[in-house]
Amino acid sequence: QVQLVESGGGLVQTGGSLRLSCAVSGRTFRDYTMGWFRQAPGKAREFVATIMWRTGSPYYSNQVEGRFTVSRDSAKRTGYLEMNSLKPEDTAVYYCAVDPTGQNYEYWGQGTQVTVSS
Repeated sequence: QVQLVESGGGLVQTGGSLRLSCAVSGRTFRDYTMGWFRQAPGKAREFVATIMWRTGSPYYSNQVEGRFTVSRDSAKRTGYLEMNSLKPEDTAVYYCAVDPTGQNYEYWGQGTQVTVSS
């Protein structure tokens, strides 16, 4: 069993910053990918970023490259998504997820709302 608990969402103004957390508990893995996704109202789920847990290697979508930073604290089993220079189009429910095999994301957080006002 793996559980992901997200926190850190909220309301910010354009240009503001926010840090999301994703706490992992349950079964451990030698390595895995933690992904971040978002879904705006009436829109499909969109890829945001990933981090390879063991190495910390990040990967970002074009939409957030240069503004968002993904990181993790392995001792706390917690991943972070630092969001800077936020724009209204970043408004969405943000989800973290874990892919333990490289095949698909099997475990998902409950989501946390990020709202960026104009």
